[in-house]
Amino acid sequence: MSSKFFTNTEGNTLFKKFEGILKAMKPHSFQAVSAYFRSSGYFKMREILKEVEEIKILVGINVDNLVFEAQRRGMIYFSNANKTKEEFEKEFIKDIKEAKYTKEVEDSILSFIQDIADKRIEVRIHNSHSIHAKFYILLPKEHSEYTDGWVIMGSSNLTDAGIGSKKAPNYELNIALKDFDDVQFAKDEFAKLWANSDILEPTDVQSFVKNTYIGQEFTPFDLFIKLLIEYFGKNIDYDPNTIGDLPSNYKKLSYQIDAVNQGFDMLLKHNGFFLADVVGLGKTLVASMIAKRFCIANGFEQTKILVVTPPAVESNWKQTFKSFRLDKNTKFITNGSLSKIADGTDLDNYWEVDEYDLILVDEAHKYRNHTSQGFNHLQRICKIPRSNEGLIEGDKKKVILISATPLNNRPEDLYYQLQLFQDIRKSTLEKVSNLQHFFSPLIQKYREIMDAKTTDIEAIREIYKQIREKVIAEITVRRTRRDLKKYPKYLEDIKQQGIIFPEIAPLQTIEYYLNPTISKLFYKTILSLTDDDKINYYRYQAIRFLKKDIQEEYYSQAERVSQSLAAIMKTLMVKRLESSFVAFKNTLENLLKSTQRMIEMFANNKVYIAPDLNINALFEKGLSEEEIDEIVLSKNVENARNNIFSADDFDPSFLIGLEKDAKSLKNLVEEWKNVTNDPKIEKLFDILDTVLLDRDKNPSQQLIIFTESNDTANYLNEKLSEVIDPKKILKISSENRNKVFEQIQANFDANYTKGRKNDLKILITTDVLAEGINLHRANVLLNYDTPWNATRLMQRLGRINRIGSETGVIYNYLFYPSAQGDEEIRLYKKAYVKLQGFHSAFGEDAQVFTKEELVEQFELFKEGEEGEEDKRLYYLRLVREFKDAHPSEFKRIAKIPFKARTARKNKNTSFDDVKDGSIIFMKSPYKREFYRVNAQKEVENIDFLEAAERFEASFTEKGYELPISHYTDVNLAQQSFEKDLSHAHTHMVTSVDKADGNTMHAKKFLREIKSISHQEEVKIACDQLSKLIDKGTFTAIPNEIKKIRQQLEKQKITYGQVQNMILTMTKKYATASFEETKEQKEKMIDFTPEIVISETFIK
Repeated sequence: MSSKFFTNTEGNTLFKKFEGILKAMKPHSFQAVSAYFRSSGYFKMREILKEVEEIKILVGINVDNLVFEAQRRGMIYFSNANKTKEEFEKEFIKDIKEAKYTKEVEDSILSFIQDIADKRIEVRIHNSHSIHAKFYILLPKEHSEYTDGWVIMGSSNLTDAGIGSKKAPNYELNIALKDFDDVQFAKDEFAKLWANSDILEPTDVQSFVKNTYIGQEFTPFDLFIKLLIEYFGKNIDYDPNTIGDLPSNYKKLSYQIDAVNQGFDMLLKHNGFFLADVVGLGKTLVASMIAKRFCIANGFEQTKILVVTPPAVESNWKQTFKSFRLDKNTKFITNGSLSKIADGTDLDNYWEVDEYDLILVDEAHKYRNHTSQGFNHLQRICKIPRSNEGLIEGDKKKVILISATPLNNRPEDLYYQLQLFQDIRKSTLEKVSNLQHFFSPLIQKYREIMDAKTTDIEAIREIYKQIREKVIAEITVRRTRRDLKKYPKYLEDIKQQGIIFPEIAPLQTIEYYLNPTISKLFYKTILSLTDDDKINYYRYQAIRFLKKDIQEEYYSQAERVSQSLAAIMKTLMVKRLESSFVAFKNTLENLLKSTQRMIEMFANNKVYIAPDLNINALFEKGLSEEEIDEIVLSKNVENARNNIFSADDFDPSFLIGLEKDAKSLKNLVEEWKNVTNDPKIEKLFDILDTVLLDRDKNPSQQLIIFTESNDTANYLNEKLSEVIDPKKILKISSENRNKVFEQIQANFDANYTKGRKNDLKILITTDVLAEGINLHRANVLLNYDTPWNATRLMQRLGRINRIGSETGVIYNYLFYPSAQGDEEIRLYKKAYVKLQGFHSAFGEDAQVFTKEELVEQFELFKEGEEGEEDKRLYYLRLVREFKDAHPSEFKRIAKIPFKARTARKNKNTSFDDVKDGSIIFMKSPYKREFYRVNAQKEVENIDFLEAAERFEASFTEKGYELPISHYTDVNLAQQSFEKDLSHAHTHMVTSVDKADGNTMHAKKFLREIKSISHQEEVKIACDQLSKLIDKGTFTAIPNEIKKIRQQLEKQKITYGQVQNMILTMTKKYATASFEETKEQKEKMIDFTPEIVISETFIK
């Protein structure tokens, strides 16, 4: 005997049951009561009900919403037909919005509307209480106990999924009854409900549909503006009040307000961003404005801020924050003191690490070395969740990385800086969900290019193009001076404020020539410094030559560390040679002394190796061996690497190497003693008055001279004092910077308000003034030597290239390094490649290295001069101007529902790639994408600019009827979106299996410790650390676990000690809540995108 129950499985669906009954009895009447009704699913029911003369559908609504709204207003809810229909309209519009995008679905909805208009069906809405019952009655014209009739009741709503008319129906439980009493009871209940319901009139439904994409027609211009509104979002609204009032001595500049709004949005979306405006555009001010806006949004009393700053600019930050009244919400800490917060060792002066909400990191490019303690401390400060309950939800801290040069040297620099606010295997970026997968091949490719004999600059550009488009653009606020001059709103603001942006003259190189004698010695010296057969810098490779058992006990990676130190010294020697002969001679003599001193240690059978001490300085002070022994041994207690070894602890070849180095160095010292003339300083004297202090170029008669070497600075000060009044020259180094800081400001800072002075003409400085001070009363800068760090060159230029400069043109001179030095150690090539990489990724205003450098202007800010970023500015400006000129039209277009579409004639021959194809804009909570589908139905991701170019239309252009291929195109794009998002999710879930060796070994080790431990807290700790590794939250965890594993393998620690170390690590890192919120989980698994807009191009 077959059951009366059925479940929508194995083909036994409610839809099939309807089909069978209708075919057998041909009923006169179909009556339905359903909690939900989907007009999108009506089409299939319409087909099987076409012979039924009377169709009545009674729909329930969620009256709870109406009751709640009434109670909120202090009212009692009474039945209200208008409110009931409004609630039904919301469901109706939601259905259309969420329905599958097909012609069939749209026809179903239109048929439903037409059938109501034709009185073919009647629909009513029950308004007194929510209907949860679902039952369906099929009756003959005259129903009695002698005629057929059916009632089906259960859990199925009148939707595609409920009745089982789609491929994956819901599991439902229904029962079909035909006994007269059962059918009559259902019939009577239906009659009662029907009598107490509100009629849905044809005019009601026609009105509802007009609020959906189906009921409206859109022009190409409508969709173009809709695209811009959706893309730029809040950035369209220029609202200077979002940051509150500025201090009276600050100017409210529109480009800074835009930067604040853009940066704040990035903070909320990505938990951090790079503030990377070029030097001189007021990053400190913009960061302070963002901090104030954050306080306003999060609540001043609940907000605690940390500013991480170099010592040189700490006072400037304190002063700025005090003027913004943020000082009581803020702690300031310098680069070298981060352990005080990370390890909680100074709670008298700083809050606990989890109490900070917002962290600002000035000169953030300093934190590119992920192996340094500073990076580790800062990452923990930034990523250990915040404990404060502010108005901004979530436990993620917000991080602003401030630097005009965030890239600095290599792609991996950016990769590690990103890890201060992003998890590498679970990022928030739309185009790169797994940073490790994205960066690893690019880092490898960059290394291959750097190691090649010839530099492939185009390949470097391609690497940074990918980084720029897929990573930097989404999390960076950056613009150059040229951006500001191109955007009329910004330019007008700047002019009204009387702000001057100076032009930057092309970089000018100054070549100096060596006479034959010096040239011969110079070349010989280069060979000696760079040829391992001559000088091998053994003094800096001591740990490499310790006997293996001793080396393994005290020093890991001794070979690599030694070779690295030797390479650094080799580079330093050549740089000193090219800085000045004086600096080189001093450094050469110091290296000889240091080498000879280590030989003496061997003779005394007492060799000091103390990384935490300057042994040479101790000898220079005249300390005895016994005193030095005591100092080294005291340091040994803190760090076993500070130790005293005997001569027998070393391989015999080490002493041989030291003696060989000493002999070569001594020969060089003797030869350079005979060099007394200096062609470089002579060249400087030649051009001093005619070029550098030429009144036509240099009206202020002030000159800034930068050098890397303090010896060179002293030498320049001495020599220039022979031709210029010494009182007009000031030489700066780290020793006197703070002492004379106000004197520098009074003479060289155009913004200084405490009383200008004109005492100084020439400022000679090391790179201690390359950041944190304005020197823009001067407009001429001389790089006496070239720092091989490209960032330094940009920062030097930025001292005089600033807002408020008093002269129209900035001049930048460079003494060009010798070809010999470049040829032997390839420093020129490396510096050029690194600098080119920076320009390709971030763009710059002017050349700062060589004439050969191609300055590529990629203005990453939404505004730009030309090319990609300039087009962003063009579109942002266009939509802002449209809003100002046509506010009512702007509001209308902003309300255009998703899925809006049109067809248009393809009149632009350059857009043949979309002929008979479509452009589709889609988004989900996780990302947004633009797709191009061509005539061959090939789907390709495109960027915003390409999409905008194709959507762009005139106000008068009309749309055309959609071709049937339009639906195919949109669905192909939707499938591609879902596939991409699913792939990204899979990468985040499984990527750790393909991670680097350290990560995989760390995971394996934690599993082993968990399996052998009997302590529940250890098992939990292993799980917590493993989850942090999966996401790539803290960079140092795998390496720290590796060290523990190696100590265990060498039997230096026990399993019990390992478990204690794991627990200590957990306290250090695993303070996060490890359970994702429901919202986060849903966000990760919701692969279905919303179709924002689409266009199909027809011939």
